[in-house]
Amino acid sequence: MNISPDLAALMDIQPEVFAALDAGQPVVALESTIISHGMPFPQNVQMAREVEAIVRENGAVPATIAVLGGRLKVGLSADELHLLATDQTVEKISTRDLPVTVALGKNGATTVASTMRIASLAGIRVFATGGTGGVHRGAESSMDISADLLELAHTDVCVVSAGVKSILDIGLTLEVLETQGVPAITLGSEEFPAFYSRQSGFKSPLTVQTEAEAARVLHAKWVMGLHGGVLLANPIPAESEIPAADMNPHIGQALKDMDALGLTGKDTTPYLLGRIVEITGGKSLETNIALVKNNARVAARIAAEYAGLRA
Repeated sequence: MNISPDLAALMDIQPEVFAALDAGQPVVALESTIISHGMPFPQNVQMAREVEAIVRENGAVPATIAVLGGRLKVGLSADELHLLATDQTVEKISTRDLPVTVALGKNGATTVASTMRIASLAGIRVFATGGTGGVHRGAESSMDISADLLELAHTDVCVVSAGVKSILDIGLTLEVLETQGVPAITLGSEEFPAFYSRQSGFKSPLTVQTEAEAARVLHAKWVMGLHGGVLLANPIPAESEIPAADMNPHIGQALKDMDALGLTGKDTTPYLLGRIVEITGGKSLETNIALVKNNARVAARIAAEYAGLRA
């Protein structure tokens, strides 16, 4: 591994993860905001443990990422996962927040953007999450566009997700990704998925049929010096989805409730996901857990295929 002494002084890589990276074996990064701000306890910590197990079952080493006590953590212990799942003072941090969180010795749960950045620093190329951020509805006046999109434009990591979160403007998000030169690729479908739902109404810009094809895309992209990430959209299994026709009214109600509260910025996504859980009577939480597990499975297989290409 090629990590500078200055960076190594700020980063703790779990021994299992370090050994895998040093040997060129497949590793999958996992975010921590989904644990601290995306799901209630105890489902959050149970999900985190099960997702790590799924990554291992599919041939890769899991590396859940966070910032704890100002340390960049690549791979977490059971106690650290429990802390993220239960400590209400853990902050949700994106890339812009990393310097302050590290310098002041704080605890932070990493978003897609900040997880990508830390994963890249550690040499991890594949990352599994639930849904990716994007352009918020009404962004033409609010300018609320997730840092995830900018990170995808600059950081060499493949993000495996169930598409962008369906609370967002999916069409505008795909436009921004195209402008930034980020391949938005759907696995096994011509239609881009919408997080809880397999269909969004938008044609996928690009499609691959297998994890092996996805790995070849990553290899070709980065060998050619085309820097930046790849968004690999992995539709939720049909048996676990909430169809878009059923989901859209719930999203509309949650958005109205959020507007009435005047919430903005990084508080919006945790509120909306939580409110949708309430409106759906817990069904959306079950769906969220199912899609995260499915993404972890696919990401591990892509990581294994990619490691083979680099061997």
